[in-house]
Amino acid sequence: MTQAVQTLIILGASGDLTSRLLLPALGQVLTKDPARRVTLIGAGSQDWTKAHWRHVVRTSFAASKAEGPAVDALLASTEYVSMDVTVPADLKALLARAEGTPALYFALPPAVTKITCAALAEVDLPKETRLALEKPFGTDRRSAAALNRRIATLVPENQVHRIDHFLGNSTVQNLFGLRFANRIFEPLWGSQHISRVDIVYDETLGLVGRAGYYDHAGALVDMLQSHLLQVLAVTAMEAPATLDADDLRDAKEILLRATHVWDDDPVASSHRGRYTKGKIGRTILPSYVDEKGVDPELKTETLAQITFAIDNWRWAGVPFTLRSGKAIGVPRHEIILTFRDAQHVPAGLRGVAHPTRLRLRLGPDEMTLELNTNGPGDPKFLSRAKLEVEFGPGALLAYGEVLADLLDGDPSLSVRGDTAEECWRIVDPVVAAWRKDDVPIDDYVAGSEGPDTWPVIP
Repeated sequence: MTQAVQTLIILGASGDLTSRLLLPALGQVLTKDPARRVTLIGAGSQDWTKAHWRHVVRTSFAASKAEGPAVDALLASTEYVSMDVTVPADLKALLARAEGTPALYFALPPAVTKITCAALAEVDLPKETRLALEKPFGTDRRSAAALNRRIATLVPENQVHRIDHFLGNSTVQNLFGLRFANRIFEPLWGSQHISRVDIVYDETLGLVGRAGYYDHAGALVDMLQSHLLQVLAVTAMEAPATLDADDLRDAKEILLRATHVWDDDPVASSHRGRYTKGKIGRTILPSYVDEKGVDPELKTETLAQITFAIDNWRWAGVPFTLRSGKAIGVPRHEIILTFRDAQHVPAGLRGVAHPTRLRLRLGPDEMTLELNTNGPGDPKFLSRAKLEVEFGPGALLAYGEVLADLLDGDPSLSVRGDTAEECWRIVDPVVAAWRKDDVPIDDYVAGSEGPDTWPVIP
């Protein structure tokens, strides 16, 4: 029987990820489950005192309004260790502080994670130790495979949680019920009735001080290679027998193995852009190349758009376009399914019959079905109607969902090792084309909707 985690150790605890995302989510998990008992140990290179660490934890918990006996117990016992997380002796001493089943959360840059995993090979890990790793998992398919081989020497695959918090998003999880529990949708969910699928995650934020990571990743690696390919997999996969980890992750892996760049042409099927000086609301953003810490010679994209094909019986011939960008004037976080035109519109109906579209928004969690209807007024004139549903927020933040599964030993919402490699296999041709400058990097003004020469996503 899988044991619940009793000690959560965050490596890189002094970083922004911990205070901004992990700790508020942990506080929410403990509030929802007041009987849960977790000891928290923070570890990092900063020379923090116990008092300062507890202040950081308490402040982050306040952000998610965390309260209750589980929160109080954690705050009373939590500690911070100043150490080098790449030194085997330091890691051994850190694990000696853990009670019961430990989980190591790597809130570290990818290069440091790689070195830390090598150091852990020299440490005797407790039997059910869990490892949680942030993306990007490797820098290409070869490095991801090498990291997988290293991790396999540490713990079994079902104890590895490659974190993708998009899988904890309530709308993504709502896809299971929407698709598989409604006769009205499942028979239409494929190439016979759907002409295209678009998955968009455009945000108004610019770089916001993340040059150290983002300038070496860009929009493709930061969003498409990891998050949006996972959303694509959940949107398009076949129905799993159960939602248990093995069945769910098998279904995603099978789908991704059939996925590749449209026409196997990374030049014609991809676009990259970079924002220039502009204004969003009252905020004036400098050009990306003028942001602090950015190296213009890297030619890092802040907007990426790639079209993929899925070669299986359900989706053959349907383009799946993934897009994500920064400094976009109007935020869009949605999955858009565009249905094929009606086979016959009776003569006498005036107006234009637009394609039916289903929009699933990723925060706020909503669904809109856009339909052709008659009226109002003239009953023979086509107009547009929208059926809207609010799913409501999930019980936990997206990071709360994946943290709860980590603590409970359920890897359902994590990325399996072979899937991490498959995602790199899918985008590696595009990465190679961009590195050779075969695809131009187009400018767009911050606050705009992106380059106006790109294919439009409806």
